[in-house]
Amino acid sequence: MKAPIALTVLLSVLFSAAFGQAPPAEDEPYTIAIRKAEGPMHLDGVLDEASWQTAQVAGDFFQNFPFDTSFAALQTEVRLVYDEDFIYIGAAVHLPRPEYLTTSLKRDFPHGSSDEFAVNIDPFKDKVNGFHFAVSPYNVQREGLIDNGKNITADWDNKWYSEVRNYDEYWVVEMAIPFRTLRYKLSDGANTWRINFASTSVRQNERSSWAPAPRQFDANDLAFTGLLAWEGRPPKPGLNISLIPYVLGSTERDFEFRLPGEQKFNAGADAKISITPSLNLDLTINPDFSQVEVDRQLTNLSRFELFFPERRQFFLENEDLFSRFGFPDSRPFFSRRIGLARGIVRRTTTDGQVVEVERSLNVPILAGARLSGKLDNNWRIGLLNMQTAKMEDIGLGPANYSVGVLQRKVFDRSYVGAVFVNKENFLEKPEGGFRLDPTAYNRVAGIEYNLFSKDNKWEAEMFYHRSFSNGDNRDAQAAAIFLGRYTRHWTIFLPSQYIGENHRADMGFVPRTGFLSVGPRVSYNIFPKNNWLAERIILMELTFGTEFTLNKANDFRVTDRSLGPQLSLEFPGQSRFFLSANQEYTYLFFPFDPTNSGGQPLPEGSAYTYHTLGGGFDSDVRKKFFYDIGIRAGQYFNGNIFQIEGSFNFRWQPFGVIAVSYAYNDIHLPAPYNSAGFWLVGPRAELSFSRSLFFSTFLQYNTQADNVNINSRLQWRFRPVSDIFLVYTDNYFSEQFFQDSRAKNRALVLKVTYWLNL
Repeated sequence: MKAPIALTVLLSVLFSAAFGQAPPAEDEPYTIAIRKAEGPMHLDGVLDEASWQTAQVAGDFFQNFPFDTSFAALQTEVRLVYDEDFIYIGAAVHLPRPEYLTTSLKRDFPHGSSDEFAVNIDPFKDKVNGFHFAVSPYNVQREGLIDNGKNITADWDNKWYSEVRNYDEYWVVEMAIPFRTLRYKLSDGANTWRINFASTSVRQNERSSWAPAPRQFDANDLAFTGLLAWEGRPPKPGLNISLIPYVLGSTERDFEFRLPGEQKFNAGADAKISITPSLNLDLTINPDFSQVEVDRQLTNLSRFELFFPERRQFFLENEDLFSRFGFPDSRPFFSRRIGLARGIVRRTTTDGQVVEVERSLNVPILAGARLSGKLDNNWRIGLLNMQTAKMEDIGLGPANYSVGVLQRKVFDRSYVGAVFVNKENFLEKPEGGFRLDPTAYNRVAGIEYNLFSKDNKWEAEMFYHRSFSNGDNRDAQAAAIFLGRYTRHWTIFLPSQYIGENHRADMGFVPRTGFLSVGPRVSYNIFPKNNWLAERIILMELTFGTEFTLNKANDFRVTDRSLGPQLSLEFPGQSRFFLSANQEYTYLFFPFDPTNSGGQPLPEGSAYTYHTLGGGFDSDVRKKFFYDIGIRAGQYFNGNIFQIEGSFNFRWQPFGVIAVSYAYNDIHLPAPYNSAGFWLVGPRAELSFSRSLFFSTFLQYNTQADNVNINSRLQWRFRPVSDIFLVYTDNYFSEQFFQDSRAKNRALVLKVTYWLNL
């Protein structure tokens, strides 16, 4: 492994030198001092304490969107002070009260669709990882972790406090962020962090920030931050231990197979322990994820496995450390492989018959641990271990899942990373207990280099992964290189990857092996200069992309090819219109039914070239009623296809959104192959009656899966990060659902979680 490491480090030096990487400079044009509070601070949304009057002001915000060449029309002034326990941030946001726009009163409201004031803090000054805190004019909070300099993951939960006071022409927010919520290290000399503030007004169509960011980048991007200079030293972080126990009771019934009802009681706990101020240990015992919203279903017309994102809280925190290695279709670690399975179970019906039932199952997780965080300014570490229990029903033995990650910062914003993933299965001993199964293991080791240039205009990634299993380990590697260029007018992507025939990632997501692919894409952005036109069209984008996939088993013949141009126009209010044309080529190296409906498949070795046209429109999200629609039609393999999808949304401000999403696929193939039409309709309501009481209900009508799913969840946040959940789930057959609904199964869960700081 030494040779690949040396090669990667050498390549990192060459890339960084070529793209102008340099050590960070402390002489920053945007610097704000933070001083110790002169007396007690009272959080009430009024900046009347003496400390606020003497604090330095960060003002003169720059517009980030729709233009980036002037000061913001709606200005914001920010002040900072601290005491032994909190960082205090006070901001006056100039936005008239009648102009407020928000989608919900629920915590972690989506970015971009609500008015907000946001703070981005980078204590280690690497411009890649940081903390994000945002507040709406209704004092709704959102917190998240920032990775890769720009991705905000709002699944991170922690305690902090805010109060808002609304006035006719502006609103004021006071935030108090506990030091123990953050991860940082003290320096012997002067202490400096990186920081930026961003303000969004949706109705005014303006996004602005204190340290300016070009409009091709988001205002929350850590590449564009100022310097936070401490007058004095931040307090030494104290011990931070949190215990989060839960209890739940549930009842469920299976009507499809006439099974008797089951009642269950369960309990478990999570713990968060600060090993050092920047290194955190998370523990879980008997975790339960029944309060998690069900997956958004998809119509599957693909030849390969579909990707569904992780939704379970334990796996989402610090996700970038573990789950971002590789490319989207070549991940060595995918947390949904842990605790989820599908199998055939034997059950006894209410009339005494024994039946076999195939279903998705939650595999019990006995315990888990995750150590993650910073070792110092340059090193970042992640260790994860999970142990699952035996499932007698489906003949599934216990398994252990381990991941180790190490990252080393190089130059200003780049890093080299190594990952090791290990899955071990266990066999039951005749005398009792378990032992490792020497034939059922899978390991993946890899090294990566990620580059982010200082000006954020260059991005690159290279990786090499290799799997080790009991079997043929020849050609068991995966490798890729990506180069991205972002300027005001040009966006260029140059990805390529190779996945070996025998590459196995049992803990990862690798839906396809044995191929080489290249997929360049180029976009040209036109920002109208004429004032009349610029007020109506913010951006015109011309894109041309193509992808070639060569299959190794077919002597690297092209088995998949797509190419086509797209024109899109962006208007005020995030509305958008686009037109596209595509040519697709597919060579089938195994039989395939394009409808995925169980009909006669197209034969192996057949090849098809087909053309489609598409278009769509997203309406103005500033209006109470907004919608989007996309249409695609044309040839499909040896037949034709018509697709339409979109959504209708009504904003019931400030309580939430009522929406209906829809997708219809109509496929016509010549006899003897199947023709089919699939509906996927999903009405949903996400309502917040206050900042602590939320209700969501989601229905999914899926004719391809012959299923209608209803998922309703009532959540009461009775204390900060402490909740009571009442979750109802129901499934029906979609066939004749409206004439004669037949239930499949039904469940009701009551769960209580409590966050306790020790």
